Amino acid sequence: MVSEKLAKALNEQMNFEFESANVYLAMAAYCASESLDGFANFFLVQAEEERFHAMKFFDFINDIGHRVTIQGMTEPSNEYNSVLDTFEQGLAHEKLVTKKIYNLADIALNEREHATMAFLKWFIEEQVEEEANFDTIIQKLKRIENDSNAFFMLDSEFAARKFTPPTE
Repeated sequence: MVSEKLAKALNEQMNFEFESANVYLAMAAYCASESLDGFANFFLVQAEEERFHAMKFFDFINDIGHRVTIQGMTEPSNEYNSVLDTFEQGLAHEKLVTKKIYNLADIALNEREHATMAFLKWFIEEQVEEEANFDTIIQKLKRIENDSNAFFMLDSEFAARKFTPPTE
């Protein structure tokens, strides 16, 4: 049985996932304002993924018999120095998400709440992928630095990115 402490922490994470979607929407808006539609699309897809993650928490909280509570959100940063800056801030954000997921896993482990531990396993694996993805893009952006052709090729590549919910 899930304790009130763990249920509250799950609700907080769900709300943080919704907040994460807003973080990526702000990054998409910045990229769109710079006429970088591919990079904007990358972050729009990222926002969609975060909403999907939030809804996984929403469903899980309901499935375990607790009540979902929706909270207000912190306003995301809307100022960026460059596309590289958006990805560096994105990586920092993903590291924060990872820390929060690990904290949830620690609570579930301490409470020996096996269903929650099983549920969080997917998120732990997802965070490894998310951080690696951002890090790879940052390395590419640093490598291409002033090569406008390579930069616009990357922008074009991201224009084709789509969100496909994972099958379980």
